[in-house]
Amino acid sequence: MPGVFDRLQKQIEDKQSEGGITALDLADLPPALRKIMRLMLREIQLGYSEITNAVASFPDSERLAHKELDDALDTLTGQAWLIRLGERERAIYKVNLRRKSGSTLASGVWNTLDAKLKDKPE
Repeated sequence: MPGVFDRLQKQIEDKQSEGGITALDLADLPPALRKIMRLMLREIQLGYSEITNAVASFPDSERLAHKELDDALDTLTGQAWLIRLGERERAIYKVNLRRKSGSTLASGVWNTLDAKLKDKPE
C-alpha cells in the first residue's frame, strides 16, 4: 500500500515529465541559451529564418554562428524548453510553457456568493 511519500514522489516525477519552463529556470541556462529563450518568450513562436535574423542583429560579442545556433536550438528542443515543428529551414519553434496549476480560490468565491444570494430573500 503506497504511503504519503510515495504519492508525493509520484507527483514530483509527473511534474518533471511534463517538461516546459518556468521563469526561475531561465537563470540556470548558459548565456547563449538564455538569450535565445528571452527572444522566444517575447514572440512565443518563431520560424528558423526569423530566429537567424534576430540572432544576426545581436551585438558582435553576443552573436552566434549558424552551427552554434543550431546546437543551441537542438539543446533547447531536447530539454523541452522549445517545441520544434518541421525540419531545419522550415522549422517553427514554440516556447513550451509549463502548465500552471489551477486556483481553487475562484471557485470558492463563486460558491460563497451563490450561497449568499440563495439565502437572500427577494
